[in-house]
Amino acid sequence: MELRGKNALITGAGKGIGRAIALALAKEGVRVGLVARSTADLEQIASTISSQHQTKTAFASADVSKRSEAEAAYNQIKHDLGPIDILVNNAGVASFGTVTEMPPEEWERMIQVNLFGTYYMTYYALPDMMDRSSGSILNIVSTAGERGFATGSAYCASKFAVLGFTESVLQEVRKHNIRVTALTPSTVNTELAAKAGLKIGEEHRMLQPEDVAQLALATLLLPDRVFVKTAGIWTTNPQ
Repeated sequence: MELRGKNALITGAGKGIGRAIALALAKEGVRVGLVARSTADLEQIASTISSQHQTKTAFASADVSKRSEAEAAYNQIKHDLGPIDILVNNAGVASFGTVTEMPPEEWERMIQVNLFGTYYMTYYALPDMMDRSSGSILNIVSTAGERGFATGSAYCASKFAVLGFTESVLQEVRKHNIRVTALTPSTVNTELAAKAGLKIGEEHRMLQPEDVAQLALATLLLPDRVFVKTAGIWTTNPQ
């Protein structure tokens, strides 16, 4: 698949994995649309891309767990760049605690951002992709979407749901030549992981955001005839 000249929309693009994917796509000549809650983060990454790469950027601040904001962000990026060829659903939140310890509001927030945010952006992107019989959607999930663990009920439930959503949507739209893939990295050295207390072992031996970006890029560069349901990477760290 040729990426140069295509339009991508990346959620959670201000930091971590989303930022790394935005930079990797811009390097390939993709026009990048950046979505995140922090306008300051968006301005910073847009400036970095503009200074390093000869490609167009656009950004919209939004909380993708809110349908009206997700719709407005999608429409803004589409207005600025044109129809979206690549959607990267990366925005996510994480916190951990037992079922009885975690406040219900926190449980609900993880489902709203991780699952509904992915659904909303996909809902708005698919009609345009179907009209053109072309497109790629990458959902950034986690190995937590493949197996549960103690204190992870909310996070795992949200990621298990995104995996099921990914597989179902793939079966719906593959006849339109639209690829939908879930990327399932193990723990990545990001600010989100640090805040959630997930840093284990030596940081340099953990997966880095750039590693996930390379996996995303490799998936997008596959021939159009190739559909990958799930792609995962793990660190060599034995812990």
